[in-house]
Amino acid sequence: MYAAAPSGIRSRRRATFALGVLLTALFVAGCAQPVDDGPVWQPGSEGGRTGTTGAPAPTSSGTPKGEAKSVSLSATGDIIMGNAPNRLPPGGGKGFFDSVKDALAADLVMGNLEEPLTVDTGTGKCGANSTRCFQFRAPPEYAAHLRDAGFELLNQANNHGYDYGPKGYQNTQRALEKYDLAHTGAPDQITVVEVEGVKIAVAGFSSYVWSNSLVDIDAARAVVKKAATMADLVVVQVHMGGEGADKTRVRPGTEMFLGENRGDPVKFSHAMIDAGADLIVGHGPHVLRGMEFYQGRLIAYSLGNFAGGGNSLSNSGRLGWGGVLKVSLKPDGSFAGGSFTSTYMNSIGKPTMDPDDRGLGLVKQLSNTDFPQTGARFDDKGRITEG
Repeated sequence: MYAAAPSGIRSRRRATFALGVLLTALFVAGCAQPVDDGPVWQPGSEGGRTGTTGAPAPTSSGTPKGEAKSVSLSATGDIIMGNAPNRLPPGGGKGFFDSVKDALAADLVMGNLEEPLTVDTGTGKCGANSTRCFQFRAPPEYAAHLRDAGFELLNQANNHGYDYGPKGYQNTQRALEKYDLAHTGAPDQITVVEVEGVKIAVAGFSSYVWSNSLVDIDAARAVVKKAATMADLVVVQVHMGGEGADKTRVRPGTEMFLGENRGDPVKFSHAMIDAGADLIVGHGPHVLRGMEFYQGRLIAYSLGNFAGGGNSLSNSGRLGWGGVLKVSLKPDGSFAGGSFTSTYMNSIGKPTMDPDDRGLGLVKQLSNTDFPQTGARFDDKGRITEG
């Protein structure tokens, strides 16, 4: 079993945490004033490519920040709600996430938004004679379906973020903000949210110029180190690895797909944890992959396909399996429990609870096979423990 590494960053974080306990006690005794922890985005404030952005802070439970109360985070893999104009779900997408809404519930609910929410900007990436080119978009108002499902933060760092160019990307941000949804993934963007008195910094990475770089590990380290100074917890959303039904295995080394460098998932993930990340949420291969613990922090190498409305993603075999990862973390980043709940995409691509737990079975198998010493362990109900 791995314990949390006493790195300089985590040592400073624990020192700050201990100082918070002292200041809380002094404040309660009337001997200190509240400490300004810096800007946290609230509804109506402006996000930006280089500034601190975030989601609306849920109502606090009243627990003093210094107490070691854990917070829960849930995350999914790839989300496509449909492909306008002709491949959209029935009823305008109303109730698209109803089957999985309860499984998503957490203090912070995150997803990987694998399409722009935009009108047709006229700059779609696929030309009239393109082959093996896929571009997606859903109407901007579909952001309401994400909000209604309980999502609070969406990652845009993926290969479809710029399917309709910079205008489509910006339209997506505006659509999300209209419904008080935070976003992350632009270069140098660190999104800070606050839940239950705990600040959480989230940054998105991919192989593309419109996001923080997955390939330039030194630059990625700098982003994570900065995030660790801004919040109690750091979450990395990362779109990494090759694609396809045969890409379930995690092996050391760089992965290529269609001539693109899709990163070295193991090297990247370990480096980000060494830099101060507390949770790695991977997606991109369109299939589930194993999970491991490194320095006491959980790495989910791929959460698979979560939604492919309008049959925009293949739901054949393993390509149709996904799930909801839920993790509880203490304010010092230590793991306080977790679970994986199996889902699948039904005949029209809607996310649906899977009573057969096919995804859980696959993740258990892959975690044992690919990470015999460090793999996450799962019981029959999907509860996660360190090996």
